[in-house]
Amino acid sequence: MAQRTKTKQITIVDEKGTFGVFLKMLQGPKSDYDFQSLSALRSLLSNEKARLIHTIKTKNPKSVYSLAKILQRDFKSVSEDIKLLEKFGFIDLIAEKTGKRNRLKPVVVLDSLVIELKI
Repeated sequence: MAQRTKTKQITIVDEKGTFGVFLKMLQGPKSDYDFQSLSALRSLLSNEKARLIHTIKTKNPKSVYSLAKILQRDFKSVSEDIKLLEKFGFIDLIAEKTGKRNRLKPVVVLDSLVIELKI
């Protein structure tokens, strides 16, 4: 079952003249994540992933496959993006049985994302 929606906090800290990135989750089963660089954060928060999250929230697709069809993107690419977003707690995948098959329904579990830059 999907968790209640929540807020995630990403803190970017200046360390010795470079930025290190840390994702601190205040709630939930997933604990602290350590991004190796700003490029990792950039790839997590890309325009394509923002479009994917928006589509899940507004269109409520029944499966990852139907999400790929709505977005007119390759299933494999959408599946990889979904796995990354799930890993970092942006979405949950809910298993549903339809006849003899199981499908994974993506559900957004965030209300907001706060990014804080400490210098």
